[in-house]
Amino acid sequence: MLLGGALGALGAGCSANNTPRVDTRCTFVPASSPRPPGGAALKAETVADGLEVPWGLAFLPSGDLLVTERPGRVRLLRQGALTPPLLVLPAVEEGEGGLLGIVVDPEFSKNRYFYTYATMRGPDGPENQIERYRLAEDLASATRDKVLLAGIPAGRFHNGGRLRFGPDGMLYVGTGDAQHPELARDPKSLAGKLLRMTRDGEIPADNPTRRSLVYLSGARNVQAFAFAPSGEVLVADHGPSGEMGREGHDEITRAKAGDDLGWPTYYGCEVALGVTAPSLVFEQATPPGGAVLYEGDAIREWKGSLIVATLGSQHLHRVSFARDDPRRVEHHEVYFQGNGPTGLGRLRDVVTGPDGALYVTTSNCDGRGDCPPDGDKIYRITRWSPPPAPLPSPEG
Repeated sequence: MLLGGALGALGAGCSANNTPRVDTRCTFVPASSPRPPGGAALKAETVADGLEVPWGLAFLPSGDLLVTERPGRVRLLRQGALTPPLLVLPAVEEGEGGLLGIVVDPEFSKNRYFYTYATMRGPDGPENQIERYRLAEDLASATRDKVLLAGIPAGRFHNGGRLRFGPDGMLYVGTGDAQHPELARDPKSLAGKLLRMTRDGEIPADNPTRRSLVYLSGARNVQAFAFAPSGEVLVADHGPSGEMGREGHDEITRAKAGDDLGWPTYYGCEVALGVTAPSLVFEQATPPGGAVLYEGDAIREWKGSLIVATLGSQHLHRVSFARDDPRRVEHHEVYFQGNGPTGLGRLRDVVTGPDGALYVTTSNCDGRGDCPPDGDKIYRITRWSPPPAPLPSPEG
């Protein structure tokens, strides 16, 4: 089921003067179209509540779960209970800033490292920093090991913040344009990019540009990305919120090393020479909070699908791509719509747990949602099974 279909029939590419055209492989979702309901029967179970704007999730090899809270706290969900903060950072929680992403080192069992992305006070004001910490053996505290990168531009809005280790063992970092759109395509700026570095913060020798951490450019605010088996990166980027008279148009793009996603010059399904067009564009803002390529077994028909958690539109997306053309969206559906009896509200991060289930955080207490008395939550999402039929009563 496709919603909306591709825009127009103008053809991909551009004219001799690089005037943008509409990419016919880009699926455009009009604001007037109904959201396609999901076909799988799912349930969401609360595994933790009482959180304050949980932003990032990262599983330890033991199955325990690290979670960041935007005011600056790192918590641990252990055996179904949240521990007191094991780390408190002096994060600058202004607007969308604060303690954001978290990721566990692929060799955590040997080095006990985890990494954070946070808005901190720098020499010239707030800036975003990536730090590495070592978790204590008793899981009750952590000590800072190293600042991998400082000086990432920060703003009241558009700070990016997502951290992921790729299949190549490198650390990937989503940043925002910090409300300066012109920085997104500036090769000298770390803003509006997807960065790639070693676990020590060094520049990999095979990055697209020598002596540069930049892996992708031309993004507005990267909080959601995942890795395709082909080695490409699936980026779910925020669209504009009024800049240059534009609204909405959040997008999902299949990109490779060195690609330019075009922000702020190109918009929606537009494509031009040297710019990578998106595969899916939403006319009405979603915007994406987190993403994962699902490879679990709890919801088997979802294997290989991109799952995207959204904030303003308050639902969970499932997107799959055509085998004969991985740029083309083949299927798109949504789950847990809204903030009512069947909805979960604003969704931020989404990860796959060691049990094959999906885990998502809510962001209903960030000042933009309806904050319930029991605060923000972590949900575990699995398939719903009907209860067994009652046994017949014995005769007599």
